[in-house]
Amino acid sequence: MTNRLAGAGSPYLRSAAHQPVDWYAWGDEAFARAREHDRPILLDIGAVWCHWCHVIDRESYENPAIAEIINAHFVPVKVDRDERPDVDIRYQQAVNAISGQGGWPLTAFLTPDGTVFFGGTYFPPDAAGGRPGFKQILAAVAEFYRTKRDQAHAYADELHQALRRLGDARSSDDTLTPSLVDGVVAACVRDFDGRYGGFGGAPKFPHAGAVELLLRRHDRTGDPEALAIATRTLDAMARGGVYDQVGGGFHRYSVDASWTVPHFEKMAYDNSELLRNYVHAYRATGAARFREVARGIVAYVSGTLMDPERGGFYASQDADISLEDDGDYYTWTLEEAAAVLPPDELRVVQLVYHLDGQGEMHHDPRRHVLYLAEEPAAAAARLGRPEEEIRRLLDGALGRLRDARAARPAPFVDRSLYAGWNGMMISAFLDAARGLGEDAPREAALHALDRVVAEAYQPGRGFRHTVGADGTVAGLLDDQVHVARALVDAYEHTGIERYREIAEDAVNYVLAEFGAPGGAFYDVAGGEARGPRGLAVPYVPVQDTPTPSGNAVAILVLDRLAVLTGRTHYRDAAERALRASAPGTLAQGLFAATLALALDLHLEPPLHVIVVGAREDQRTRALHAAALGAYRYGAVAHLYDPAHAAGGLPAPAAALAGGADSPRAYVCTASACATPATDPRVLEAEIRTFGRAPAA
Repeated sequence: MTNRLAGAGSPYLRSAAHQPVDWYAWGDEAFARAREHDRPILLDIGAVWCHWCHVIDRESYENPAIAEIINAHFVPVKVDRDERPDVDIRYQQAVNAISGQGGWPLTAFLTPDGTVFFGGTYFPPDAAGGRPGFKQILAAVAEFYRTKRDQAHAYADELHQALRRLGDARSSDDTLTPSLVDGVVAACVRDFDGRYGGFGGAPKFPHAGAVELLLRRHDRTGDPEALAIATRTLDAMARGGVYDQVGGGFHRYSVDASWTVPHFEKMAYDNSELLRNYVHAYRATGAARFREVARGIVAYVSGTLMDPERGGFYASQDADISLEDDGDYYTWTLEEAAAVLPPDELRVVQLVYHLDGQGEMHHDPRRHVLYLAEEPAAAAARLGRPEEEIRRLLDGALGRLRDARAARPAPFVDRSLYAGWNGMMISAFLDAARGLGEDAPREAALHALDRVVAEAYQPGRGFRHTVGADGTVAGLLDDQVHVARALVDAYEHTGIERYREIAEDAVNYVLAEFGAPGGAFYDVAGGEARGPRGLAVPYVPVQDTPTPSGNAVAILVLDRLAVLTGRTHYRDAAERALRASAPGTLAQGLFAATLALALDLHLEPPLHVIVVGAREDQRTRALHAAALGAYRYGAVAHLYDPAHAAGGLPAPAAALAGGADSPRAYVCTASACATPATDPRVLEAEIRTFGRAPAA
């Protein structure tokens, strides 16, 4: 038997189709039934990659006795947080206000108008470890609503009004100064874990925005501490089990402070931003180890999270095959490794990846998370063999382990394509193409972008959330700004005007429909999510959560469009958004890192590198390749073909153009340009040095 979720588009909802709970998907039908029968709503929000969501499914929602209680007293509604981030964020705020915690699964109890009067996260089926059992919770909430309905509604209304007041956006007259950025950098330094790298303690999540801010700080000021914190963090993550040493790509977070044992799900949004980190660290340092990790992320995403035929990037890969295992697909016993590795390769793997002694997995101490416990050079010295030979043995061993692992049942891949997450990965792949000098990421990115535009874009209305799915939620800020960022990147790479035009259309939609009174941007068009009263809460996204904040990315895109188009109203809009959001938010430190980065780039805009010439001319192509390849954080590369460009040559380069008709390039700040360059090597040198004081 199946319930209403059998035909849902979301794999998370479909996974509950066999449960005895009389589930509804989010929508009018569920709320109409709740109003008709005056029943509270049981709201479950989770995701297909979420381990504890699967646990509560098995323990409670697949339990006939618990399902009977739910069906008798509640209208149960299940939501996929990836599919409806607008629903998730509002109920996360409400439950967090009640219980002091959020996360998934989110378990909320709503009045029939969708306002919250009680909630929490995971509840065990029976009382355990000081936590009340779900059976007790359900019975108590049902009795409370039945006997004290007015009190439930009054409390829900009070909470709803408080959340509405907190969500109001306010403008600020505070001056935007570099000291605001300095404060966030100082917070990153304070939160840095000097022993293990990264920020904070266990559980430890990547903070890609903080790494980007520190790399920008070093590039702009030469601050050695900023570079050291960024590179030590990236090194520690790359050495740890949070990085998949066999298959590439990063798991979502580490359960310990040392990055050793991960929570094994892999998310598109984590891998996109970490790819950007490693590419930029490679460009900043030239260290080959960062390039190899970046290539590992590209290889994982290309092989597992990408549609090679139609283009586009999938949402996530689950952690486990079932609830009986805990990362067993990714971990190894010594016996499993010995079955596929020759003795000399096995010995090297034992030393380098700590495949020896007791394993790290509590559910099965035989199982090991592979992490870099010893450098190949140290293993070579211990074994008395050349380092080149050790590295060759490691390469062979990892290939054999990869092949053996491929024969195991693999964790589920959610093949949903979300516009915003695709925008993030497209942008990161284009960064990889630019930083690594490789064509494959560029072609994959443009292929994906063309699909997103074809299947999610509506002229004048931006991008729908789910690519290729008509009727799905539209009007989400993240989708507009992340895809616009990818479109601007594509314009820099190709000079194709259509990419810039669609980026401008999406940004103009944001300016027209998402603006809060103070100048920042709401997360949804119109300021409030459409639906029941519980969604009528304004929300201005300014924190990295962990995806870069929607307002920060909007500001980054607005400033780049201002440079590329010469349209000053984009920069003015970025200024207003920063005034509305930065002074109050940047006090949050680490979690405001991308907003601090946007402010830093706004206060001291990056170089504008303008390559003028026919696209087909090999001299133009060589200059354009140099403009893309030379590293200076945030530099905007602009391929200007007079035969195809919509407007005149951007100022201030126009003042230097004269009557030149051969390909040339201009390296410009906001107020001055270097002498036009015709030699790619000269251009690369100018990009690195123009406008900077000579090194002491």
